[in-house]
Amino acid sequence: MDIKNVVVIGGGVLGSQIAFQSAFKGYNVKVWLRSEASIGRSKPKFERLYNLYQNDLEDSKNLIGKDSSDFIRGFFDDSSEITLDNIEALKVRAKNAYENMVFELDLSKAVSDADIVIEALAEDPIQKIEFYKKLAPILPKNTILCTNSSSLLPSQFAEYTGAPKRYLALHFANNVWRHNTAEIMGHAGTDKKYYDMVVDFAKGIGMIPLLLKKEQAGYILNSMLIPFLSSAEMLYALDVADPETIDKTWMLGTGAPVGPFRILDIVGLTTAYNITMMKPDAKNPDTLAGKIAIMLKKYIDEGKTGINAGEGFYKYK
Repeated sequence: MDIKNVVVIGGGVLGSQIAFQSAFKGYNVKVWLRSEASIGRSKPKFERLYNLYQNDLEDSKNLIGKDSSDFIRGFFDDSSEITLDNIEALKVRAKNAYENMVFELDLSKAVSDADIVIEALAEDPIQKIEFYKKLAPILPKNTILCTNSSSLLPSQFAEYTGAPKRYLALHFANNVWRHNTAEIMGHAGTDKKYYDMVVDFAKGIGMIPLLLKKEQAGYILNSMLIPFLSSAEMLYALDVADPETIDKTWMLGTGAPVGPFRILDIVGLTTAYNITMMKPDAKNPDTLAGKIAIMLKKYIDEGKTGINAGEGFYKYK
């Protein structure tokens, strides 16, 4: 089975990026959302992505004729592909991806012809289980089902999907067209046939597949990233230093282009909060996890959820 029809469940930070990159690479894409209000919140994300793709493609003209490794791998396989004609063609692709994106409220209709469904809901086990129970009776018998969960294991949900053999994790880094990694992780019951098909799909949308041999909470990237971000959150929650000073310390001390709070704004504070709330003591305001949760919730309640909202720890408007 060749994968042609892609359905992304959720239009959040990563859901919108997965959908846009898949459409940009020529796949038929639908985005399932719960309500008209959800569609209204998602459409500005797609407009922002369209503008980012156009700007990055325009900037790529500076690399024409150069044997450089500093190109966007979600656009080009190697520097020899960076030509004026290719850039203009890719700009048209980005325009088509934006203008032809399909938003669907009817789940049954959305998945009826899906070759792959990618669940990109909030990092909330209860919410995911409720969704899988709703999806299971209507998922076509050959459709592959993936989760983009950033910290949860597919084995936690396989029994609820109705398709455990066709269920696995496909996790992307933020800014998928620039940081074009796709971590692929099955569970004990995943059929290798479908695992391999997801590897091929990842390549098809311009990603570099990173194959995990066993389940690991946080995969590879987040197993390293989450402790790093948690350490920064701890410093702020305990009033050791403010986000700007913490970021400056990291950037000056390591040469990194951004610090942890800029990364948190990209990840989204709601995702960071949900990950924190999975800790057993997060509801106790006297614990470290509780203090971090309170700090993040304050920003979220003020609408400062990250870069897509125009403000998180930093302002982007």
